[in-house]
Amino acid sequence: MTTTSMNTATTNTTSMSTATMTTPSPPNTGTPSTSTPTTVLIVDDQPLLRHSLARIIDAEPDLSVTGHAGDGEEALVAARQLAPDVVLMDIRMPGADGITATRSITTDPALGHTRVLVLTMFDHDEYLTGALRAGAAGFVLKDSRPDQLTDAIRRTRDGEALFAPQVLDRFVDTYLAGPTPRAAAPDVLTPRETETLALVARGLTNKEIADQLTISQKTVKTHIGHLLSKLEARDRAGLVIAAYRFGLAHPTPPP
Repeated sequence: MTTTSMNTATTNTTSMSTATMTTPSPPNTGTPSTSTPTTVLIVDDQPLLRHSLARIIDAEPDLSVTGHAGDGEEALVAARQLAPDVVLMDIRMPGADGITATRSITTDPALGHTRVLVLTMFDHDEYLTGALRAGAAGFVLKDSRPDQLTDAIRRTRDGEALFAPQVLDRFVDTYLAGPTPRAAAPDVLTPRETETLALVARGLTNKEIADQLTISQKTVKTHIGHLLSKLEARDRAGLVIAAYRFGLAHPTPPP
């Protein structure tokens, strides 16, 4: 894995174990409150990058790194022990990779509230597709600015699927080129829910969807809740897959 410009914070490190845990924060039981920081588990095989990311995240008053892991097996152990709100997951690691770990975390009933945000360079399409199918809530590029990283963690915590435009385009191109059959949108969706689903697939936030449809953000959340239930999707990333399968969204044409 190549370390890129995200590690703007530096850390002087000596010998350190690949998996470390801080004092666990209480598991999340619902919507985060202002007094309870969002807990983050960092998973990456490079210690320096893990600690640089931790410096960036811990600098935010509403975010707290609760543990580190150096591979997929350690990630699953740490996630089950700490029950973090968000797992910041690298994909390519020795041993159990990030896709395997993501699938194990997202299918564990005890970790139903935990969401996985994948760190990627988007240079291998099969990894992106595999991670999304494994239940990743979104992707953030490794050369993102620190403020983009922390915003991505917050949006993931709040249940918003997060796709950098480059990542979404790459995923869509790969997904549509595969054997997945197209299907008509189910009749159980209302016209407004169908509109909302198409906008979710474009990567819009709740506020942006509300502005587009001239409705309140509360109403947007209601529509998304109905979509998750009717389409049996775990999160908004699942809704993105459904939207493309139903033909409600299309790849961005090249410039």
